Amino acid sequence: MNKNLSPLQRVSIERSITRPHIEDFIEHLFSDFFEQKGDHLFDEDKSIFGGIARFNGRPVTVLGHHKGHTVQENMDYNFGMPRPEGYRKALRIMKQAEKFHRPIITFIDTPGAYPGKEAEEHGQGEAIARNLAAMSHLSVPVITVVTGEGNSGGALAISVANRVIMLENAVYSVLSPEGFASILWKDSGRAEEACELMKMTSYDLKETGFCDEIIEEPEGGMQVDSEDVYEKLALSIEKALTAYRGMNAKDIIADRHEKYRNIGEVKEPASFFRKKA
Repeated sequence: MNKNLSPLQRVSIERSITRPHIEDFIEHLFSDFFEQKGDHLFDEDKSIFGGIARFNGRPVTVLGHHKGHTVQENMDYNFGMPRPEGYRKALRIMKQAEKFHRPIITFIDTPGAYPGKEAEEHGQGEAIARNLAAMSHLSVPVITVVTGEGNSGGALAISVANRVIMLENAVYSVLSPEGFASILWKDSGRAEEACELMKMTSYDLKETGFCDEIIEEPEGGMQVDSEDVYEKLALSIEKALTAYRGMNAKDIIADRHEKYRNIGEVKEPASFFRKKA
């Protein structure tokens, strides 16, 4: 555990191209994975990856954002930025999980939803909103693991969960620090200052109640030595699934609603929102 790293240092660590991505987590944590493709409406979006698998012998549905370890892979996966088709695919997979009573485990690592013209024309906002509404009422437990960056509605669209686990150097926020600085100060170069204000680290989010558990990483991040992190994460997921085993659908939904009602307590406006005397 290293609480002395700055938020910007954590952002640098979690953005490393060598950091494990969803395929790596599936390989180490699950067995018998069977990929499911397409939204059954228009197209296949490679930036969302998911399907059916077994976790400790138990059938589950696993899905998440897809990034690569090379420039070409990242281009193929649109750098983990889903289009509407990706979110509709994710929702299709999750609704199927609900039908067959499979717990859902999602992995978050995205700069945000794809902001291109085509995505907007195909209903990006509607796709994200539909996911938020549907996930809030899923009758099976949803466990979310934030492994890298979780930015904006692009992350929230598959992370309305009963339990949120974050890797120590992962971050989760309304948008990227560069985007925050560009909007607030018209200067993306103030990203470090933005990181501090946004309270985006796992430790910040544990205090607000959004993050339920932090998985410690070795110095330099999970990409330096991943085996211990995989073991800790497997234990954490098993513990979370066990807590919901035997719980009825009504209580699972109520538990999820209660989590989001209790996140955060704003005591006073941040300094840059206060009115000048």
